[in-house]
Amino acid sequence: TVDTPSVKISTTELHGRVRVAYADFTADAAQETINMFKLPDGARIIGGRVNHAQLAGSSATLSIGHAAYVNAAGTTVAADVDEYKAAAAATSVSAFNIAATTALGENSLVDAPDGLIVTATTAGANATGKIEVQMTYVLD
Repeated sequence: TVDTPSVKISTTELHGRVRVAYADFTADAAQETINMFKLPDGARIIGGRVNHAQLAGSSATLSIGHAAYVNAAGTTVAADVDEYKAAAAATSVSAFNIAATTALGENSLVDAPDGLIVTATTAGANATGKIEVQMTYVLD
């Protein structure tokens, strides 16, 4: 921001508008990967939050990731069910942050010309109950 000569920087780095993607889903006794919403190409992910009901018995888990996509270079990027939050126990009502560190995608740029589908994955036991996922990002 203070280079000489000055260099135009992206709105995802200064003065961008924060946007929110939100979706909820009610699981019905299943272990599954749910497509929650699609983030636009070029978005900078700045964080997110998940809230969920008690989803099942003692071994149910919930993770947040993304579906497979093709990046701008034409390379297929495999689905990653825990890109934004590793599987964690979902056996009681809970809320937690996602994309909360650099290793978990905080401040990353979406490189997916067709958009990036954010997913929630239940495993370990059949899950029943409401899952809410929201992510904040900067685009313009």
